[in-house]
Amino acid sequence: MEVTSVLAFLGVAVILTLMPGPDNLFVMVQSMSQDRKAGIATSFGLCTGLIVHITAATVGLSAVVYQSAFVFALVKYAGALYLLFLAWQSFREKADVGIEGTQQPRQYKALYQKGIVMNLLNPKVSVFFLALLPQFVTPSGMAVSLQMLLLGMLFLGQALVIFTLISVFSEKVRVLFLRHPWIAQKMNVLKGSMFIIIGLQMALRQK
Repeated sequence: MEVTSVLAFLGVAVILTLMPGPDNLFVMVQSMSQDRKAGIATSFGLCTGLIVHITAATVGLSAVVYQSAFVFALVKYAGALYLLFLAWQSFREKADVGIEGTQQPRQYKALYQKGIVMNLLNPKVSVFFLALLPQFVTPSGMAVSLQMLLLGMLFLGQALVIFTLISVFSEKVRVLFLRHPWIAQKMNVLKGSMFIIIGLQMALRQK
């Protein structure tokens, strides 16, 4: 691979990761409703899911999903329903969660698992890699599939860094919210509403 192509890909990857989407919004919600560690645990889950999508794009499985309207829609709506389920859970949480030490110990393993499920149930991620990675493959002695795999792992690395930064920033926003009791008492409603927005965003977007 040429250095210029790798740098160009990295630039595009950073811009695309920073754009508002289901993954970074999901990380932001977890950090704002709990703490940065919750966001980071979610980030690791999301990036673990990315490994599956990158592998699928590399071996061509993403093309199968893209070409089958039924499979694509099935996975997409399953993801949207999962987010609506998380929204329902959030609305049922106590309004004072996370205030004055009343929150139960965070289940980071559960958040990691939620991140994996959230990412795997978004078929647009596989289609995204299928469309993006080949654009930066260059003629060389290295196999095309290997180049795509390396580019995909580079994308994963920068995504993890950005998601971690989002977690840290979102926790600072959370601290500001908690200074206003009326906002803190509605944190569960805010989280549930964000899950609904993310779920609708996932369901309504086309290929």
